Amino acid sequence: MARHIDILEHPQTAIEVATATLAEGLPIGLPTETVYGLAADATNPAAITRIYETKGRPRFNPLICHMSDLAMAERYAVFDPISRKLAEAFWPGPLTLVLPLRSDSGIHPLATAGLDTVGIRVPQGFAGELIRAFGRPLAAPSANTSGKISATSADHVDDDLGERITLILDAGASVVGVESTIVKVEDGEIRLLRPGGLAASEIERVAGKALKRSKKASAAIEAPGMMASHYAPGAAVRLDATDVLANEVLIRFGAPDIAGSEKAVAVLDLSTAGDLSEAAANLFDFMKRADATGAATIAFSHIPDEGLGEAINDRLRRAAAPRE
Repeated sequence: MARHIDILEHPQTAIEVATATLAEGLPIGLPTETVYGLAADATNPAAITRIYETKGRPRFNPLICHMSDLAMAERYAVFDPISRKLAEAFWPGPLTLVLPLRSDSGIHPLATAGLDTVGIRVPQGFAGELIRAFGRPLAAPSANTSGKISATSADHVDDDLGERITLILDAGASVVGVESTIVKVEDGEIRLLRPGGLAASEIERVAGKALKRSKKASAAIEAPGMMASHYAPGAAVRLDATDVLANEVLIRFGAPDIAGSEKAVAVLDLSTAGDLSEAAANLFDFMKRADATGAATIAFSHIPDEGLGEAINDRLRRAAAPRE
């Protein structure tokens, strides 16, 4: 089983053990403000291979590379003026920028799935400190089996991957609770590749222009979280529920009156006050709790598709998508 280290109680021990483990080419469970990541040296092909093997992740699905700060990111990728402006406004934070790789970049092609671009993020708090101490970028997809519910606590990581990794750093529950927002600047326009923990309206406010959204799914995987079926529990997922059917868990938002809720296997409230930030922080944990009941279906009441609701609904639509 994986060793747990509480970074709040033992920050220096966590740095020392984590950097030593990463130097061996082994992935670790790493807390960030979005979700917990399965982190390994982005310049080491053996380490990156272990990420894919541990998650069971398709190798055509690129990994986000995490940096300690903008200066470090500039050593690996080329910034256009708009991307730089967004980085200066939102890093460290839940924004990933897809950028052209520098010709001399040390990031291994396995991390980028052979693309000539790389998704880069600067995380808040301890993760950034660890990257600074390690001195190299960390590839860090969410710390869960590929396609399943993302981990927002050390216990989530342990339950899923604890027998496959040696170290999990524990910082309590992730504050944001959903993955980063991913954007790519092309020809002066900003494409939203994945909604996430930074609201699109905030990006538009800083950039001074609207984000372009794809009207239909693209076959090309340019960034994580673009596969049709993703973030899925074992149970089926039903959206915009106005009633409860047999053998369902109900997950509500804003305390709506849902017919038959008294018959639900369990009822969970993402946010009785209708707070989208609270709902995002609770989303994956509540999906795991609902799945653990053994119910056949998890029914979600309507969630507004605005602000962080765009990211929540993106995750739920992918969780509800047909599975192969």
